[in-house]
Amino acid sequence: MATGEVRINNGVLWVDSEAYPLRNISRVGSRWIDPRPLKRAAIQKFILRMLLCIFVSIVVVSVSTTGGVLILLAGTALLVWRLLQVMKLPQVFGLVLNTSGVQQDAVWSLDENEIDQLVVVITDAIGHPDTAQTIFNLNHVVSGDIIQQYGDDSVGKQIGAKAGSH
Repeated sequence: MATGEVRINNGVLWVDSEAYPLRNISRVGSRWIDPRPLKRAAIQKFILRMLLCIFVSIVVVSVSTTGGVLILLAGTALLVWRLLQVMKLPQVFGLVLNTSGVQQDAVWSLDENEIDQLVVVITDAIGHPDTAQTIFNLNHVVSGDIIQQYGDDSVGKQIGAKAGSH
């Protein structure tokens, strides 16, 4: 699990190497990604693929019993492994900053409390920009690829996103 640091110093919010002047932040909030739709889709795909695997195994058994059994065992193992990978997906919580009319996801965490506390700290800093330096350490930072999709076609992908990426 990754860690990250958010600093507020001299009227600037730093999320890793990204700088957000406090006077330019118009809104601070949070959002979350719910993995349940992905899990439902994974279960549906698992069932369909398992039925296909059974059908192929039955066809192969007519030629070779050992081949049919091997296909069924290997296919089942692979499909169960893939299903378990999706079923382990946790909820992810994000810090959202609006600057100059643009909404940016500044950091993502597996811990909702970290993001909620960060929203309070940043909001307080916006109200009191001359306060002393504040450092907020995040212990459950999520990093990965950001894929933006509108409609049926993918319009962009940012590889290797981390805290501070948007």
